[in-house]
Amino acid sequence: MSALPVTALYAGLLGLWLLALAYEVVRRRWRYDVSLGSGGEPELERAIRAHGNAAETIPIGLILLGLAEGMGTPGWILHVAGLSLLTGRVLHGVHFVTYPKPMRLRFWGMVLTVGTIAALSVGLVGHSALRLMVGA
Repeated sequence: MSALPVTALYAGLLGLWLLALAYEVVRRRWRYDVSLGSGGEPELERAIRAHGNAAETIPIGLILLGLAEGMGTPGWILHVAGLSLLTGRVLHGVHFVTYPKPMRLRFWGMVLTVGTIAALSVGLVGHSALRLMVGA
């Protein structure tokens, strides 16, 4: 059995989402015949940023989720955090690759992502501080 099965599940799902976003970048590169940068194409720039933003936020979210799982956080909390991170990243990415979509997709995507990272961070600091204080 995997040591971190909940984290592994969300890592796999988020990895697939990251691949889908990378595909959207490649598809637009072919469409506009651009091999480096965005070539001044707004649609390609949005796809690049959707992928880049996911690549920037997913790793820390998964690291925090894995640490929380390793410290014994209840499964339901891990699933809430994992689903929140996944949903946030999908909403954010969909806004960029299907633009123009309502700004609320991007807004809620970031709220869910940043909220999850913040909640996991605060929870880990608190849990670690308690363990250090009791010497466990």
